[in-house]
Amino acid sequence: MDFLLNLSGPILYIIIFIAKIIEVSMMTLRLVYINKGEKLIGSIIGFFEVMIWLIIVSSVLTNVTEDPIKVFVYCFAYAIGSFIGVTIENKIAVGLASLQVVINEDEGDDLASLMRQDGFGVTILDGRGIDKSRKSVLFIQLKRKRIPEAIKLIQSTYSDAFISVNDLKSVKGGFLIK
Repeated sequence: MDFLLNLSGPILYIIIFIAKIIEVSMMTLRLVYINKGEKLIGSIIGFFEVMIWLIIVSSVLTNVTEDPIKVFVYCFAYAIGSFIGVTIENKIAVGLASLQVVINEDEGDDLASLMRQDGFGVTILDGRGIDKSRKSVLFIQLKRKRIPEAIKLIQSTYSDAFISVNDLKSVKGGFLIK
């Protein structure tokens, strides 16, 4: 670890930049895993995250008044790391989601059948629109990775459907393909 303290200039800046991006990306993923109830994975990521942080922050704070560029590199890498962490999290799509779909009442059973054929669990409720028109409200619980697939299927058949998406922390009972 002392080797970082002996470095200066562009090589040190590159190391700080890359390490900080990795550390902040890990922090983002750790928070997501912990929020989704994956405590073990979150804790393991946290261990390595803090290890990187300690090494990098000590190198930034050493002689910081003589080399303030390290601070700007550190801050810029933090911003980039946040962006990359969220991008990775969106690709991994950890956890579950709930889609609520509102369509005309006469289309509800057909859409539910279509969704069920593709392996989605669907519950249908009766609803009313602002103009007192009858609506079908479909509740669909699914893995977050399947959200784009579900929305594409719904919109390709019922382009005027109202769709809302919510993250779920946990689901008990019901139909959800693991």
